[in-house]
Amino acid sequence: MSCTGPGPEEAGGGTAPAPTFADLLEDSPEDLYDNAPCGYLSTLMDGTIVKLNDTLLGWLGLERKAIVGQLRFTDLLPVGGRLYHETHFAPLLRMQGEISGVALELKRADGARLPVLVSGVVKYGSTGTPLLTRITVFDATDRRAYETELLRSRKAAEESARQARADRARLQQALAVLQQSLLPSTLPEIPGMEAAGYYHTASPDRLGGDFYDVFPLDDRRFAFFLGDVCGKGPEAAAVTSLTRYTLRAAALHDPDPVAALTTLNQVLHERYSGVDPRFCTAIFGVLEPSPDTGHVTVLLASGGHPPALVLRAAGTADFLHTPGGLLVGALPDPRFSAATTTLAPGDTLLLYTDGVIEARTGPDRSSLFGDEALRAFTAEHAGSARTVIAALSGLLSGLGDGLDDDTALLALGVPTPASTSASTSAPTPKNTP
Repeated sequence: MSCTGPGPEEAGGGTAPAPTFADLLEDSPEDLYDNAPCGYLSTLMDGTIVKLNDTLLGWLGLERKAIVGQLRFTDLLPVGGRLYHETHFAPLLRMQGEISGVALELKRADGARLPVLVSGVVKYGSTGTPLLTRITVFDATDRRAYETELLRSRKAAEESARQARADRARLQQALAVLQQSLLPSTLPEIPGMEAAGYYHTASPDRLGGDFYDVFPLDDRRFAFFLGDVCGKGPEAAAVTSLTRYTLRAAALHDPDPVAALTTLNQVLHERYSGVDPRFCTAIFGVLEPSPDTGHVTVLLASGGHPPALVLRAAGTADFLHTPGGLLVGALPDPRFSAATTTLAPGDTLLLYTDGVIEARTGPDRSSLFGDEALRAFTAEHAGSARTVIAALSGLLSGLGDGLDDDTALLALGVPTPASTSASTSAPTPKNTP
């Protein structure tokens, strides 16, 4: 059985000559030139067009007789392209003998513009004299459409980025306002004492949970507190607000520090003991100045918070520990204990949140600033409340990216007789990026 198909005679009933290799070749160079997928034209050295193919004529929508010998290449260009041709394209072509990939536009008969990519080469005679220029023109309509879409997309992306920056700025401003509302705008004047506070925001894009406050209990005593709510964001801000107002209300009912923290624990535990537990660390205290001696008695209690520092006029600094204090709100019935100290003229009580002691001093969290470094630093800067806060604010700024948590500071000091009369320095809490 034959594996071949029917022959020409069997299939068609006649004889058909097989195509030869020559039959498959272009036998008309002129046809190849005229119907090429790109445009061709030749000009004399003065730019007069002496030849162009049908492809280019079709693109332009013009008659050959209206172009050949009648127009120069620059006549096909709009004003901007003509200027570019005279100042860049033609000079470079004359100097280099060839040029490629130049983006131009050609004028069509209907007034439209055709984006093209143009290449040119100078043809020389046997004596080296330039005779004519041959120019190849590629339709760049698709490329122009792509570039237009790319430009549109880029502008849209830039507008989106601009809008995002504006939205972020508005958000940061709103967060800053809300953060400030969780802190006292000023601290009250405490007779015979000086107070200063500072707040460092680690990130302007999130609300912190650190807080502090100072307020009068009666005409002689003042209460103060400082703490840190777990978490960040709106949820932490809500707990912070609740904590501040609960402590203020509790102190007016019973100013004993242990009683105030116990009340706060009950409120937080009852409200947040479900699927989303919330708790905080806090120090609460009462100041009782003695007009006769100039000393101030301090009674305070702590719930899981870093111990306060007592800076003495002699240049020492020691922690005032309150053992047994658990996180506020974590357990239904925690035990808090109180501690007492006396501030003499030149002494300062410093309260702080853990942002400063947990700041990184190395590339990772294996190197933290720590309690002892803070104690040593404050001992070197012992003095008025304002002096200590100024030194610590500089320290926080110097920690840079190592300070990745918010930090609240509150200093309460007794001025020395040589200082200004007993007054309170209560700067507006600052938020630093």
